[in-house]
Amino acid sequence: MQVESFDFVVARDESGDFESVQAAIDAVPDFRDAETTIFLESGTYEEKLVVPTSKTNVTLVGEDPEETILTYDDYNGEANRFGEEMGTTESSSCFLFGDDFTARDLTFQNTAGAVGQAVAVRVDGDRAVFENCRFLGHQDTLYTHGEDSRQYYRDCYVEGRVDFIFGWSTAVFEDCEIFCTGDKGYVTAASTTEDTDYGYLFRNCEITGDAPENSFYLGRPWRPYAQTVFAHCYLGEHVRPEGWHNWRDPDKEETAFYAEYENEGPGFTPDERVDWAHQLTDEEATEYTRETVLDGWDPLERLADADD
Repeated sequence: MQVESFDFVVARDESGDFESVQAAIDAVPDFRDAETTIFLESGTYEEKLVVPTSKTNVTLVGEDPEETILTYDDYNGEANRFGEEMGTTESSSCFLFGDDFTARDLTFQNTAGAVGQAVAVRVDGDRAVFENCRFLGHQDTLYTHGEDSRQYYRDCYVEGRVDFIFGWSTAVFEDCEIFCTGDKGYVTAASTTEDTDYGYLFRNCEITGDAPENSFYLGRPWRPYAQTVFAHCYLGEHVRPEGWHNWRDPDKEETAFYAEYENEGPGFTPDERVDWAHQLTDEEATEYTRETVLDGWDPLERLADADD
């Protein structure tokens, strides 16, 4: 990796252009049409980060995904500097509002632990891409917040216990590891709106973890029209036979759309799933491609450019 090819370099030892990630983000010209690339040398950057709406086409690249860590430890219910209790959103370690954001080879982390909602990253901008990134937390790790946001995750690792992938956005996860930790929990809590065509699509992912057998649901609907599909995924033995939970609201069984297609592993028990979930037919599965779900946007073009 040629550090000289990046626009900015961030290093904690003062050898780069900036010592803090936020300072590098702030230096990006507002609404720049061209990509601004920022290289982060290995280290733990304990900063509460914001990529504002005006900072478009920002790319963060870490030196190593396990050694380049963006972290903070706020949580829901913690007092801010004015003594007011934070909510789930305020707990976010990183806020990504700018369109066409890209991250590669980084860890996004919230270290608050088992204290309730504590978000590692909240993503609002459209056409966000993450490759070889790690998202670490406990409850509400990855907040796909933007209602009109399309997001793509490839070769990523997401860890948590309760609703640790959640929100309104349309998001595709390909070749990712989703790691369930703790004694019991829920992988997803989509809140897809009624007029949004697609919610979450997991393709060729591994749903793993250190949780006990039959302890995790694949998802529960945070909002009535939640949509989540797992296709060609490996499901570990910790996935509960019934698969899905209605969040104690039977009415959501009529509106939520939860489905699977050609999954495998000990946690794939189609005959025991709740009767309001779906096993897609071959014809139905043709709708659940990266291209269709992301409405014609091809995130691989951006990643291909990065590989050149």
